[in-house]
Amino acid sequence: MFQGERDVRDLKLPNQRHPEKAHRSDNAQPKKPDWIRVKAPGGEGYNQTRRIMREHKLVTVCEEAGCPNAGECWNQGHATMMIMGEICTRGCTFCNVATGRPDALDVFEPGRVADAVQKLGLNHVVITSVDRDDLEDGGAEHFAQTIRAVRHRSPGTTIEILTPDFLKCDPSVLDIVLAAKPDVFNHNLETVPGLYPSVRPGARYFHSLRLLQRVKERDPSIFTKSGIMVGLGEERAQVLQVMDDMRAADVDFLTIGQYLQPTPKHHAVRRFVTPEEFAGYEKSAWGKGFLMVSATPLTRSSYHAGDDFARLRAAREARLGA
Repeated sequence: MFQGERDVRDLKLPNQRHPEKAHRSDNAQPKKPDWIRVKAPGGEGYNQTRRIMREHKLVTVCEEAGCPNAGECWNQGHATMMIMGEICTRGCTFCNVATGRPDALDVFEPGRVADAVQKLGLNHVVITSVDRDDLEDGGAEHFAQTIRAVRHRSPGTTIEILTPDFLKCDPSVLDIVLAAKPDVFNHNLETVPGLYPSVRPGARYFHSLRLLQRVKERDPSIFTKSGIMVGLGEERAQVLQVMDDMRAADVDFLTIGQYLQPTPKHHAVRRFVTPEEFAGYEKSAWGKGFLMVSATPLTRSSYHAGDDFARLRAAREARLGA
């Protein structure tokens, strides 16, 4: 059954109730340049968003991943909710989310997410999750239930999901998610394929790419989106190849942002990519045919997602009408 859990002993996960978030060898963090600095979070809007998240007992990737844009987004009531708990079954070296044995799914969580979306008055919401390799369907049904709950409570809200790769699941679980009709299906490739063994060791580049392609094959009306980080040690030619791979999979929307090292024990920042280089990546991406591109040092998957979705939809309409 899709809601059932696998035996966690088969997953070879750390046997710890309170897993540490950082578990890599020490890496010194270089000084951040001026263009990557942001103001400390605060303000009335920020506090209201934080209060709503706490009242509804919701986890946000903004906090778990230490997003530099949290202050700006939360002041506008835009929080990216992270479902299925705050413990991930993977151990990516760039990520600050805890790794270990997750708790059982909370069957009331979809309703709480829907309540929070309504209370925040969101026109567009981004919902993501940890990886749940302990679940037979990877959490696909939980995603679908959350989408349906938000649709029921806020029918005018567009929904963007940022999913795991469902690597250990039957391919048919993707259909469970797509049947709930999200407006945007996002799955991040995160980095170039050559860095997967050191950055994303539990994932497979071409599996993730194929996942995005399958979304388009099954429902062309759903926008697809993917993103990568730079500054991990990749070369420009590798980034351009990833763009080509995404376009071959018919990905609509590309995001590129600067990798920021959460702690000295995570993957090191090899360099800070300049704003001029980001502008060059953006120009190349537009030339390759993406409908929407966001490439700046502070770009993240859900940063300005609502405004970008409006532009994405307008771009598709313009292309279809051309």
